[in-house]
Amino acid sequence: MQALVYSNNSQECERAKQLLESLGQDIREFLLDVDFTDKQFKAEFGIEAEYPQISVGLNHRGSLKETLNFLKKEGMFV
Repeated sequence: MQALVYSNNSQECERAKQLLESLGQDIREFLLDVDFTDKQFKAEFGIEAEYPQISVGLNHRGSLKETLNFLKKEGMFV
């Protein structure tokens, strides 16, 4: 399964990528100012959205905290 990570290269983004890789996810990273602009990020995820924004499979899961809650609920992460 592939995970998409919209990143601004922060420590939180690096932690998200490391966590997803440790769970066997194939990571595709999109970088701010390389793959998208801040304006595009806000239009896609909302003005209150935090980095990183993560999709697992075909479903957007949100921030790292929201993704961790999803993974715990699914039994993929303890």
